[in-house]
Amino acid sequence: MLFIFLAAVGCFMALPLVFVINNAFKPINEILKFPPDFWVRTPTLDNFVDLYHLLSNSWVPMTRYLYNTFFIAIVGTVGHVIIASMAAYPLAKRKFPGKTFLFTVVVLSLMFSATVTQITNYMTMSWLGMLDTQWAVIIPAIGSSLGLYLMKQFMEQLPDSLLEAAEIDGCSEFRIFWNIVMPIVKPAWLTLVIFSFQSLWGAGGGAGSMYIYSEQLKTIDYALDQILAGGIIRTGPSMAATLLLLLVPITIFVISQSSVIQTMSTSGMKD
Repeated sequence: MLFIFLAAVGCFMALPLVFVINNAFKPINEILKFPPDFWVRTPTLDNFVDLYHLLSNSWVPMTRYLYNTFFIAIVGTVGHVIIASMAAYPLAKRKFPGKTFLFTVVVLSLMFSATVTQITNYMTMSWLGMLDTQWAVIIPAIGSSLGLYLMKQFMEQLPDSLLEAAEIDGCSEFRIFWNIVMPIVKPAWLTLVIFSFQSLWGAGGGAGSMYIYSEQLKTIDYALDQILAGGIIRTGPSMAATLLLLLVPITIFVISQSSVIQTMSTSGMKD
């Protein structure tokens, strides 16, 4: 009965994704039909063809938008994972004055949504002279407190005896962190990679537009938003664009899902 219940819940949660896939292959008359049909009746690739022509005729090449998107997502994700892990290690396994206060600040920062900190981030990026650069989106993402909290809680489960043995063998602090701690907490930072990449993949059309003004530096989702602003006639390409934007985060999740499940299943365990 539990298996049947979980399978039913899983199918229900998958309905939005299935609906997006069906809409991407619907002709315009089926997309605008009311009430809408859940399943596509006459599949077509016209939406993808129209999307390709629209992007090909844009002032900035589509490849440039894709490069900007991948650059922001990859650099921001790698930087966030490294900085969050390096900051989490001493908070989890070392003792120093102010440790409790610093972690309290990290926990409190999780209460504030990105909307609340947008003005502060804008003023900071302006003071640093990073407005209208991709670093205006990357730097705040690297300093996000979510990754620090996740990595700290996971590193606390490592036995102190393992680190003490490495110190006795003459390992430096950085070697202990890089060669011992990071491989053990691989499920945690792979989970963080998924969360960080997903948030940065769609950052250009939202918060990124507030920092980046040059058309050559904008991301693919911003370019798609401009195409969708063309009116109801572009509803079909918008459905195709929605599916394409979902494919990359879904692919990364499918590849790393075993590590995510392992992280969630061990998050409540203590040594």
